[in-house]
Amino acid sequence: MILYEYPFNERIRTYLRLEQLFRRLGELVPREHPLDHHFALVSVFEIMDVAARADLKADVMKDLEKQKQQLDSFRGNPAISAGVLEGVIAQVDQCLASLTQLVGRAGQSLTENDFLMAIRSRAGIPGGTCGFDLPAYYAWQHQSATVRRHDVSNWASTLAPLAEAIYLLLKMLRDSGVPQKVMTQHGGFQQTLPQGRSFQLLRLRMDPASGLVPEISGNRLMVSVRLMKQEGDGRLHAAGEDAGFELSLCA
Repeated sequence: MILYEYPFNERIRTYLRLEQLFRRLGELVPREHPLDHHFALVSVFEIMDVAARADLKADVMKDLEKQKQQLDSFRGNPAISAGVLEGVIAQVDQCLASLTQLVGRAGQSLTENDFLMAIRSRAGIPGGTCGFDLPAYYAWQHQSATVRRHDVSNWASTLAPLAEAIYLLLKMLRDSGVPQKVMTQHGGFQQTLPQGRSFQLLRLRMDPASGLVPEISGNRLMVSVRLMKQEGDGRLHAAGEDAGFELSLCA
């Protein structure tokens, strides 16, 4: 099954982008080839660009505080495991403590590293990190995999508090959704959202064997899914056929 996710607001859109970048970074750092570590650094720079928004850290901490208040209200509920609840609250507290200790924006300490900033300034230029442009970086790429991995890990570790908070917030958001099986009619599906609840994320699972691609749109009142199919010309065309998929709305 392919999982598609659609954010209903800009904050969750930013969280999902950061999550994708953190996952890519986590995949690349343990590898050995200089190209893998080059793109690990590119991922670090992209994370810094996304995290440069002044209110991002405040938004993340506000969301963590909101989750903690909600979790605290579940204490004493016999339907909820006290041990599991306390464990999640402890994770939230740890994320809050780590972000509180983080000075400035995520990755701000890296901006004081002249070596990294020289690479960053050239990384956005096509072919801009050639050896004749950045001889020091070229020499670093010829270091052993162990040295390069150690360096990249150290640089990436400055982003760890933000990564852990984003992972936790998105996990709790996704866990709030209840999957339901739905069926399109003539290739389309619409659902009115219940009033009084503010949904933040839509999750859709579809069988890849169907060859269909969902185009999702939504707002606070309604969600809409239109099924598309890629034809021989490489373009997506509306599919009029009926198909089922799994839908979750996460608040």
